[in-house]
Amino acid sequence: MVTLNRIYTRTGDQGTTRLATGEPVSKAAARVEAYGAVDETNACLGMARVHTAADPELDTLLARLQNELFDLGADLATPPRPDEAEGAVLRVSDRQVERLEAEIDALNDRLPPLQSFILPAGTPAAAALHLARTVCRRAEREAVRLVEAGETVSPAALRYLNRLSDLLFVAARAANDLGRSEVFWKSGATR
Repeated sequence: MVTLNRIYTRTGDQGTTRLATGEPVSKAAARVEAYGAVDETNACLGMARVHTAADPELDTLLARLQNELFDLGADLATPPRPDEAEGAVLRVSDRQVERLEAEIDALNDRLPPLQSFILPAGTPAAAALHLARTVCRRAEREAVRLVEAGETVSPAALRYLNRLSDLLFVAARAANDLGRSEVFWKSGATR
């Protein structure tokens, strides 16, 4: 349980923050950008849930994902150490990635095959989930940039972000009346 007695600390007024390890870093540091984009994804899921209350199955899924995104944020905010004991730090697990894959498959099995690209539109829930998907893809790109900059990120965290965006895509399709309310791309329609 985390207790926050004061919301403002004034410690970030100079453009710095602290990682979970206590290490001070710039608020523009690659690691902060990565877990910040995860936080944005979580906020988008919160907005999507405004529109999924009537669908208990989808809303329950999104509620669990929101909690897992806090786990992912903690994972990214805590740079791994070589001497880190297994389970000493909250990390995303391969089991969580496998669950996402099973959920993608289960949702996708209920949908008609795609015959065209779809626009991020349709029902309010679907549009909100498409927005969450695009922000999640940005979080994935930020995490990859972090790795490319020589930082360590758990492989499970990277896989989780990739599968999550796929899950949000099929969830958006499901929220579009199981594909019946999808808006299809019309190639070259405005030429």
